[in-house]
Amino acid sequence: DVQLQACGGRLVQAGGYQRLSCVVSGSTFDDYAIGWFRQAPGKEREGVAAISLKDGITYYRDSVKGRFTISSDNAKNTMYLQMNGLEPEDTAVYYCAADPEALVPSAIDYWGQGTQVTVSS
Repeated sequence: DVQLQACGGRLVQAGGYQRLSCVVSGSTFDDYAIGWFRQAPGKEREGVAAISLKDGITYYRDSVKGRFTISSDNAKNTMYLQMNGLEPEDTAVYYCAADPEALVPSAIDYWGQGTQVTVSS
């Protein structure tokens, strides 16, 4: 079975940075769509960043463009989210996700457990 394990979330001050990691086990994901979502308290889960490993096309939520970078190490089956210039509005539980086809939120096959990112002002 495919499993995702996210880690790296922590408390950080506004303007700071951190990197989230997500290890995918049970399958290679070199041709997957992979990405990150987040959910703040009382809010709906929203897409943050994604990449198609088939063609390299990336997606970033407008509010994180220029600050966040998604990447992967296929040999390690690990995806990353580098987050720079963090803002309090980035505070949320971050979830990694993977799908062999596309990251359609309602039909994503595999989710990580989530890791808390808290940005203090």
